[in-house]
This record gives sequence, C-alpha cells and structure tokens, in this order.
Amino acid sequence: MGRNVLARLELRGDETVIDAGCGSGRVTEALLARLARGRVIGIDLSASMIDAARERLGDRAELHVADLTAMDLGVRADAILSTATFHWIADHDALFARLRAHLRAGGPLTAQCGGVGNIGNVHAAARELMAVDPYAEHFAGWRGPWNFATAQDTEARLRDAGFAQARAWLVELPVTPEDPRGYLTEINLGAHIGRLPDELHERFVDGVIERLGAPPVTIDYVRLNIDAVA
Repeated sequence: MGRNVLARLELRGDETVIDAGCGSGRVTEALLARLARGRVIGIDLSASMIDAARERLGDRAELHVADLTAMDLGVRADAILSTATFHWIADHDALFARLRAHLRAGGPLTAQCGGVGNIGNVHAAARELMAVDPYAEHFAGWRGPWNFATAQDTEARLRDAGFAQARAWLVELPVTPEDPRGYLTEINLGAHIGRLPDELHERFVDGVIERLGAPPVTIDYVRLNIDAVA
C-alpha cells in the first residue's frame, strides 16, 4: 500500500521530502531510491522505530524522533509523504497545521491512512469479546487509539490548516492474509493485546478469528487517500 502512495508523488529527484511517520523505514527506502540528488527527512514518534529505520537506512536519511502535531524541524520541504500514520493521531487539526508549516508554497502532501470504516469487521469482532469475561475488565472505558476520519472532514481540515488545494477520497482494499493469526497479532490487534495479560493474548486473537467467519479470513481495509497542495 505504501509504495502505491509513493507512486502518486511526482518527483524530479533533487527535492527535500519529509516522510511523516516513517516507521522502520521501508517506504523511506523506496523514497530514497527516487531522490538520487535529494534529501529525505524521516519522522516518527517511536524511538524504537527510528532505531530500526537507522539500521535499515544508515546515514542516507535524516531521522528524528518527534511528534507530528508539535514538530519544528526548521525546514520548508518540497513535499511530504505519509503512509499508514495519520489514523494514529487524535488531533488532525494540529497535525495538518504542522505539516503545512513544513511545506514550501506549492509543495504537495501525499498521504494514505485508515479512513472511516477501516478494518470494521475486525473491530466489531473484537468488541464482542471485549464485552465479556475474561476480557471485559481490561477494556472498561477504552475507546482505542484510532482516528478513522471521513474524506469530507479531512478536506475541510486541510483547507482550515492553510492548504490551497485539498482532495481526499476513500478506497476499499480488502486483504486476505496467508497467516491470519500472525497478521492480526502484529498489525490489527496490537492495541487490544497491549491491554491484556500475556496468557490471554492468543485466546483473544483466536476469538476474533472465530467471529470473522469461515476461512479465508478477509480484513476490510478502507484507506483514506490525501492529495493536497500548500
């Protein structure tokens, strides 16, 4: 998914580009391959992710641990790329304001994240389990860390943040993983599992898989795409 987002970004090869939410640097590495004469700045809130990115990329990219809603890098980039990050950020108004502040006039923001309805079938199955013992006590009052926004709200927030042009749209991209247990454990249910004692981890994941129905298990991804211009 990340490489498809990168393919939407038009580059000459000599620009300064911020990878907002670079994670372990997989998409950043593909971005570097398109910027032979350019500069790449990777940002992530997780120090462990930045360490992993540094191990992958060496000194080919500038890497910083920073909050995207409060960062001040002292640069105006030619473009900003982001993949699978914005839905982890509660305050999109602050996020878009900071991104706009780091873009030169006319610079593009190209991004994709989870949108409204993203992995809805997984979350519905998880909610069923969260309401019963032995899980209920661990999820009392918990709403989760996700912010799956609509395209309409996203466009309005981008314009309010000062972007001259803003287009957002939703795309359904269902995924059928070869290893549902591993995929759900590592990608979709990490926040849930983090609230449970170790002895309930596998049992919870297996319960979600059971509620998703007969194999093959399909995960209902809905991606929010963003193309904006500062």
